[in-house]
Amino acid sequence: MNTRRNFVALGTATLFTALTPRKGFTDDLVEETIQVSPEDTIGLIHPELHGQFAEHLGSCIYGGLWVGPASPIPNVNGFRKQAVEALRALGVPVLRWPGGCFADDYHWRDGIGPSERRPKTVNLHWGAYVEDNSFGTHEFVDLCRLIGAQPYIAGNVGTGSPREMRDWLEYCNYPAGSTLSDERLQNGAPDPFKVKYWGIGNELWGCGGNLSGDEYAERYRNFTTFLPKLGDTQPFYIACGPSKDNADWTQSYFAGLKSKRLPDGYTMHFYSNSKAVATRFTEEDMNAQFATFPHLEEAILHQRGLIDRFDPQKKVGLMVDEWGVWDKMVPEEEKAHGRLWQEITMRAGVSTALGLNVFHRQADKLVMCNVAQMVNVLDAMLLTEGDKCVRTPAYYAFELAKPHRGKTAVRATPQANPLALSTSASIKDTSLVVTVVNPKLGPFIRLRCHVPGSKVRRANANSLFHADLNACNTFNAPDTVVPHEISASTRGETITIELPPLSVTTIEAELAV
Repeated sequence: MNTRRNFVALGTATLFTALTPRKGFTDDLVEETIQVSPEDTIGLIHPELHGQFAEHLGSCIYGGLWVGPASPIPNVNGFRKQAVEALRALGVPVLRWPGGCFADDYHWRDGIGPSERRPKTVNLHWGAYVEDNSFGTHEFVDLCRLIGAQPYIAGNVGTGSPREMRDWLEYCNYPAGSTLSDERLQNGAPDPFKVKYWGIGNELWGCGGNLSGDEYAERYRNFTTFLPKLGDTQPFYIACGPSKDNADWTQSYFAGLKSKRLPDGYTMHFYSNSKAVATRFTEEDMNAQFATFPHLEEAILHQRGLIDRFDPQKKVGLMVDEWGVWDKMVPEEEKAHGRLWQEITMRAGVSTALGLNVFHRQADKLVMCNVAQMVNVLDAMLLTEGDKCVRTPAYYAFELAKPHRGKTAVRATPQANPLALSTSASIKDTSLVVTVVNPKLGPFIRLRCHVPGSKVRRANANSLFHADLNACNTFNAPDTVVPHEISASTRGETITIELPPLSVTTIEAELAV
């Protein structure tokens, strides 16, 4: 019989029934129990809660997603082949573009037509570099189709006009016969793009125009007056909400609407900031960042309550369309890789999973969440350099959360504590999914997941973990932090696993009928 000391190295994928990957960890083991209640439902986990965001910022678009069809880097019609394959495997449900702050100085006509004729423009917000606009609306829609995502366009309110956004909508969605739809055809797209999600500006309280909530409400009313349904796609209009839990913005915005044309969606932005460099976190730094996620959950509850005062029928969907970890930047790294580039470590992967668990637990209050950002910026799924592309621990956090999509969230206790286990659970028919985040550096936990009233027929589990909180996947060592299959034993109504320290673990179980 194996003792807790003869276990293999972390880099080896093992079946937990025979071996437990404990090298680098302490030899301690504690007992904990969580309870999942399949009958105590919360709401549908919309796939859009796992949405993504890509802005013209740093090397997210240029050099990250888009390398151009003439690039020696393997590509699919100009899109980095490795990125396309990784994102398609992740099943990205929705992609927000072109910003971010960039959106409110982006004029869509600059990004259509033959690439050699597109104007060169200055990116005001992210370094004043010159864009060649080779990545525009057609390229964005093509990318969405390649990876299977719904397009979400953030329109320009800051320096744009209602006419400009109205024309963009017609260009994208009108089937044929108008000058704009025919121009789309001439540019290579005979069929409409059928863009459903339209953001009416971004961060209007800051980089989008430094407006007050009631000033933005006037702009919103004005812009949406000229944005009807054009074609077969019913637009879903998204209003700019607050930075974190700013109640004044929300109250003044909804009061300023004067009950006219409530938005379909209302966004909030919530970053988990840190003053520590990504790869130099101490345990104290880590715990401080983890402690931001209860504040995120509180903000969702508070903002939903504020909206409901103006929207008692709950027609307005709350969204968190920018979120994720934002660590202290290293100037040398930004110079080499672009603005807001940071390594994504094991600690960041755990942080990302904490956020996803929040969204699952509040599934009845949310319709979309978009992590910032997809490639090479902030809480990135992928990091690229030359022809290299690595999947980050944040990518794997999303991968482990993927089985929840389309299922109904159910109560699981205990739910969350910044320094204790974080759980979320969902069910569809007899299929149960439980994600458990262990934010502690030690010890191992023998976890019993009790499902009262339901016999568990079988279960399997996969876990992302590493003994070093600053471990990351580098271009020379791309598989340092990857998920491992671990054993899940079942007996009656209980699933038992051994939960590694600092880990993200998803259990998939089949319940008896």
